[in-house]
Amino acid sequence: VNSPIVDTIKKGFEYSDAWVDDARLVVLNAMAASEKGAKILTRTCCISAQRKNGLWEAVLENSLTGEKQIIQAKMLVNASGPWVTDFFDTALAAPAPKKIRLVKGSHIIVAKLHNEPEAYILQNEDNRIVFVIPYQDDFSLIGTTDVEYKGDPGNAAISNEEKVYLLSVVNEHFKRKISVNDVVSSYSGVRPLMDDEANNPEAVTRDYSFEIDQSPGTAPLLSVFGGKITTYRKLSEMVVNEVAKCLKHTASTWTRDATLPGGNFINQDELKLRLRSDFVWLPDSIIRRFVKTYGTLSYKILHHCKSMSDLGVNFGAGLYQKEVEYLINYEWAISLEDIIQRRTRLHLQLTTEEKLLLSNFLESKSKLNDDILLSNGTC
Repeated sequence: VNSPIVDTIKKGFEYSDAWVDDARLVVLNAMAASEKGAKILTRTCCISAQRKNGLWEAVLENSLTGEKQIIQAKMLVNASGPWVTDFFDTALAAPAPKKIRLVKGSHIIVAKLHNEPEAYILQNEDNRIVFVIPYQDDFSLIGTTDVEYKGDPGNAAISNEEKVYLLSVVNEHFKRKISVNDVVSSYSGVRPLMDDEANNPEAVTRDYSFEIDQSPGTAPLLSVFGGKITTYRKLSEMVVNEVAKCLKHTASTWTRDATLPGGNFINQDELKLRLRSDFVWLPDSIIRRFVKTYGTLSYKILHHCKSMSDLGVNFGAGLYQKEVEYLINYEWAISLEDIIQRRTRLHLQLTTEEKLLLSNFLESKSKLNDDILLSNGTC
């Protein structure tokens, strides 16, 4: 039965916007940096940093092994997002020059609410909007909220109040009604926003700024406050330009037209046709996911593969051993969550048994690597 509110909706409009998988965006930027010579240290925390003899001396700790190392640098950039002020308190033992406010945004995932490819923008009575976005073929992603957050950003999680809020907005607009029992998954993120003393979390500015601390004869410190994903590349460009000035580096800029790894193709349809021609035995469902997830990096995964058997162990949902090994070797994946949540987004499609199979495989790979290190005497 149609609700009265649904019946009052007579008109709509459509516009195009950008779409991105945030976790893959992070990985691809790290891969791009690595290709240019950067050393990427995942699961590593800077536990202290101090100026010594015109340089920064930082102590880094591997969160898995507890191993510490000391590195030196001409300049330090604090781009730690929601931890930007915490870094001053802990590692630098100095007051932060600016304050940020942490605002939590939460999402819920339900079985898909419609079969159209478009996302919906729902205008709520509180003047906020909620998106309903097609997600992983079989689901709808609903979000987001704006809630003041205190505490460790790494522990952010959706509250019951947020779930009820998102469900109520959807039920005001969609004919099919949903409840808490329909929520198959949820996640939360924390936005580090500039503290402009706005009364409401949604009114806090999404702008950004950076501060440079450089006394004569000392190594400079650049700290980034605020910012959002849609302007990350512009912000990054500005930060790198400031780093270049501080270090008196005069090389010309080049990033404006540079693609991220795997992005060197005309469009998705063109790349799908190429992969279908080069790998006629590969299911179309895998080709579509590979194009969307890896772009031309798909060829690195499928190198030397001539049939399905060459893909190795089938973990379910179109995830095979070759892809998993690629993620381990090239994208710093270690854990089950790395593979099925942060890299492939297949956590909703895999069964409990399939997740256990993959977890055991990763454990065996890790043990094998440890044995190799021991036999080489490198531990």
